[in-house]
Amino acid sequence: MNLDEMVNYARQHSPFYRQHYAHLAPSTYSLDLLPVLEEAQYWAGNEALDTWPVLTGPAEDALIYKTGGSTSRGKLAVFSRQEWQQMFTLFGQRITQQLAPGDRVANLFFAGDLYASFLLVHEALAHVQVTVREFPFSGAVDFATLDQAVEQHHINVLASVPAQLLRYAAHVLEAQRAVPQVSTLLYAGESLFADQLRTLQRAFPNARIASIGYACVDAGLIGFSARDCVLGEHRVFDEQVRVQIVDEQTHDTIEDCDRPGLLVVTNLNRTLMPLLRYPVGDRACWREPPGPQRKFALLGRSAQSQRVHIGVRSLFMSQLDEVLLRLAGTSQWQLRVERFGSLDRFILNWVPEAADSTARPVEQALWEELVGSDRELLQLIDDGQLQFEVRACKASQLSLHPRSGKLRRIIDLRDYGAQCRERQP
Repeated sequence: MNLDEMVNYARQHSPFYRQHYAHLAPSTYSLDLLPVLEEAQYWAGNEALDTWPVLTGPAEDALIYKTGGSTSRGKLAVFSRQEWQQMFTLFGQRITQQLAPGDRVANLFFAGDLYASFLLVHEALAHVQVTVREFPFSGAVDFATLDQAVEQHHINVLASVPAQLLRYAAHVLEAQRAVPQVSTLLYAGESLFADQLRTLQRAFPNARIASIGYACVDAGLIGFSARDCVLGEHRVFDEQVRVQIVDEQTHDTIEDCDRPGLLVVTNLNRTLMPLLRYPVGDRACWREPPGPQRKFALLGRSAQSQRVHIGVRSLFMSQLDEVLLRLAGTSQWQLRVERFGSLDRFILNWVPEAADSTARPVEQALWEELVGSDRELLQLIDDGQLQFEVRACKASQLSLHPRSGKLRRIIDLRDYGAQCRERQP
């Protein structure tokens, strides 16, 4: 569909969009005319798909996935079977650029619990335009088993989220060895930072490291990694989406190169669950002037994002709101993300009602609620990839946006430029 057809279809069949665009007269539409979606409004009622007003029809002949997080907190994403097939077919065509004939690929992405990444990569690999051999292990594979398979079957490509690749690299390095036959590492789901790249290069000294692509289960395909993209850069999937970068406060469209803004996606392929000017939560900037398959660079999470990735999990701002209000009686909090040595450090700053001795047990209760019961996050902590702290603070210590004066919920201080500066082998 083109934009006019998609907007008219959504207005006609989706109660949410009918109300969302009630102020717009039927016309020929432009992206700038449409308001940027508010995530909280968009996802309201998503837990009950039969009555979710965003959908344009019954989710009968459909596939249901979820965004990262526990089953009860993740958001459900709905694809018709045709939409899903078109998505992985195009994805496979673009992954072709990162593969060579005869490659043997270990798919180490995660499966089960409604995760989409393993299945998407599995289906996409069946549609690459070179001959490859896939080993669909999933992220649950035992590393001793993977060691044996890499050696026995001459596996030369490993594909997974950065946390899993780094776990395997640590396993290799702890044995004081390297795996020179691995020629390519393909990652997705998180950014890679300079110290992580060095770790991977020590374990896999002959590996070229590249993104397998930029997508999310809610918005679908966004960008593909071409051979002229350095780490952190992608090119737009023009066949299915329109990508905009807008000012985080005014939502004015940004066309200048190297000027940061909020990344907004309009998917022209998703008619069952339309996404029209949907903010995916990432900051980005253009790397070249307007044109086909325009190149952009990712710059970390936006302060307005409704979730932040922690390994294969997502921490939702609504979840933090609920937990902080229930356990600490406060809505004044801020999540700070930074690199600390070779790990990601998440610091949850919160403002207690009174500065007294009750803050410490509340901090412990918050940590247990958000992290302590999650096996995957605890594993990242044990592996030395993650540190999560809860700290009471004064209201004056919370950072505000310099232009709007609003509280910034997420402050991402990680150096995303380092991934672009790091040379690839």
